[in-house]
Amino acid sequence: MPSLRQLTSSLLLATGLLFTAACGDDTARVTLKLTDAPGDGIEKAVVTISKVYLKGSVDGEEGKGDVVLLSEPVTTDLLTLANDTADLVKDAEVPTGTYKELRFVITGGYIQVKQDGQSRIFATSANYEGLPEGAQVDGDLQMPSASSSGLKVKFDKDADVTITSDDDQKVILVDFDVAQSFGKEAGNSDKWVMRPIIKGADMQFSGNVEVTLQLGGGVSFPVPGTTQLSSFSAVLINADGSRETMPFTLTTNSVAVADFKYLLPGTYQVDVVAPTGVSFTTDIARPAATSVSSGVESDVHFTLTSLDF
Repeated sequence: MPSLRQLTSSLLLATGLLFTAACGDDTARVTLKLTDAPGDGIEKAVVTISKVYLKGSVDGEEGKGDVVLLSEPVTTDLLTLANDTADLVKDAEVPTGTYKELRFVITGGYIQVKQDGQSRIFATSANYEGLPEGAQVDGDLQMPSASSSGLKVKFDKDADVTITSDDDQKVILVDFDVAQSFGKEAGNSDKWVMRPIIKGADMQFSGNVEVTLQLGGGVSFPVPGTTQLSSFSAVLINADGSRETMPFTLTTNSVAVADFKYLLPGTYQVDVVAPTGVSFTTDIARPAATSVSSGVESDVHFTLTSLDF
């Protein structure tokens, strides 16, 4: 949804990277990117980010060390950020020091969800500027504290982030988990609430999961060119249960790959989904567990041992 390309893939509102490079004795340059983990059943998740700031302290006094990174509103669809990243702030000068968290001030938004076979829109107000022209608002979207103190983004393991003028590069990935962040209010079908699940990690500890699917010996499609490996999809499931689905891309006629990028460290499960009407078995149990750590690519390899049409 973007006024900023596919503003995120991933805050995982997906979602951000902080790049810092030396630019003087007492300042560093900071670039902020977003990424996102998508949510099943949610078709759009549009928010207006009006302010982003680093929360710091001076002589132990909270607030005195705050540094504003963004003050011009940006409206974006978080779902366009899955498996991608994009600049939200670029080369902002930041005083060297220690910062406890990022905060995102969100002044409006809407989600479009599939409900009872229809697409319905829930917005912070009926005249929210980010709504499509002529859109009918079916209910309320509440964002507690989002427009006042802002949404808190804690860094990995609740550790502070220290920016020094000697830093060649420092990268923070902020991932806004859409599936976990929007929920229907109990007992009220016309009201949704955004309680964001936002996680941050030093980018040097982020990684990716590459999933490979290949045909086993003696296994083939009955009619060449009809159902191929590219009709299958890989599914990545994070520790909170959010699912991301990605079609496989053929590398050869018998091998296909799906690559999930910009992942926070942790344990994931990987599964394979066949096209409608196709059943199959693989050489390893599904879903398969894998983990992401310190900039390392995790590989999960499935071999089809049978196909039934």
